[in-house]
Amino acid sequence: MGVTANSVWSNCLAFIKDNIQPQAFKTWFEPIKPIKLSDNALSIQVPSKFFYEWLEEHYVKLLKVALTKELGDTAKLVYIIRMENTYGNKEPFTEKIPSTNRGSMGPQEMDVPVKSKNPELKNPFVIPGIRNIKIESQLNPGYNFDNFLEGDSNRLARSAGMAVANKPGGTSFNPLLVFGGVGLGKTHLAHAIGVEIKDKYPERTVLYISAEKFTQQYIESVKKNTRNDFIHFYQLIDVLIIDDVQFLSGKSGTQDVFFHIFNHLHQNGKQVILTSDKAPVDMQDIEQRLLSRFKWGLSAELQNPDYETRVSILKNKLYRDGVEMPEEIIDYVAKHIKTNIRELEGAIISLIAQSSFNKKEVTIELAQLVVEKFVKNTKREVSIDYIQKVVSDYFEMDVATLQSKTRKRHIVQARQLAMFFAKKFTKASLASIGSQIGKRDHATVLHACKTVDNLAETDKQFRKYIEDLTKKFS
Repeated sequence: MGVTANSVWSNCLAFIKDNIQPQAFKTWFEPIKPIKLSDNALSIQVPSKFFYEWLEEHYVKLLKVALTKELGDTAKLVYIIRMENTYGNKEPFTEKIPSTNRGSMGPQEMDVPVKSKNPELKNPFVIPGIRNIKIESQLNPGYNFDNFLEGDSNRLARSAGMAVANKPGGTSFNPLLVFGGVGLGKTHLAHAIGVEIKDKYPERTVLYISAEKFTQQYIESVKKNTRNDFIHFYQLIDVLIIDDVQFLSGKSGTQDVFFHIFNHLHQNGKQVILTSDKAPVDMQDIEQRLLSRFKWGLSAELQNPDYETRVSILKNKLYRDGVEMPEEIIDYVAKHIKTNIRELEGAIISLIAQSSFNKKEVTIELAQLVVEKFVKNTKREVSIDYIQKVVSDYFEMDVATLQSKTRKRHIVQARQLAMFFAKKFTKASLASIGSQIGKRDHATVLHACKTVDNLAETDKQFRKYIEDLTKKFS
């Protein structure tokens, strides 16, 4: 068999894989597609201009060594950039850049002009009648990286946030989607990235807005017939941060307008940062074309903080407030409030307040009272491991059997019930539930939940299973 683009590239990949970190390989090399091989030049397709720039900046030597090994000293690498055009044209936007042209894009720079009939754009953040062209970032400087402590639960999201802040629009983390449960720091991280960018690049226009407010502004613009001004205003932003993007669910007009704004910003190398309480695969009623764009960059999950991170957060909070507290108190609070950073900080603020108002020393007894209040107000977090154990015990099988590939009806039903309760009682994404219960995908979990709902209505015995198990979790 002759040498083909595929065979050359797969040999290159094998070499590259041995020489870089697995995460870097996954991010930067897996998305590349070999296109053709002619005159000793290998053409590879990359998803975006930033991708090409990043490869040339960080991996050019590695690529050169890999390619020379395969094709000799006269080897050339040609990049083909493929992206969708904003204006409804389904043809791929393709631009060839030979690797020899390194560092200079020349006249081929991609730029989509803002077509506005009205040169004086209306800023939806400005009260009518007051002339103000300056766009306020709406950022809270109190939310910064200094007080966003790193731990295992947030390392990927925090590192990606730092990378974006150092080079907005210049990494492949565009968009950066940060998702996770309530009170785990999504909004804090989004603001921290914006604050850092404003600090490093004061001339860039940064804007933070909740998806709810964005929707209200859009509705207002439709009412006042200023929809185009609304779009043009947002197309001028360098770094757009949208909080709680799941709020766009079911709002097709707002999704449509956001789609056009997003495409324009992305194609012009601007940075988009999104937060959501769900992973893209779990978002309901969000158009497919928008979801596919959310997946273009990086989706990073914020998980529940582990014990060490919780202790660090408490100590940092006390240090910032200039308060000292015995180690055993900090330890007690960290051990008992596990699922929510907001509650963790709330409990410590409550303790400080109690002791200063009542002139009391902070004791373990006082800590127990305060923690009890917080824990009582939140449903006990049930882990997926615990759910699998309870379901397995109930059906008198072990967890390995529950997770196995067997299609025996009673085992399949037990597995589906475990998935159903994991979705009901945990904040884990469908993909995460699937991977923990026998390495299934999110579609299997979705199917399991539907099956359980259907059987609950039609099968009396099955309904009893659900009732019995629900009691064990409540």
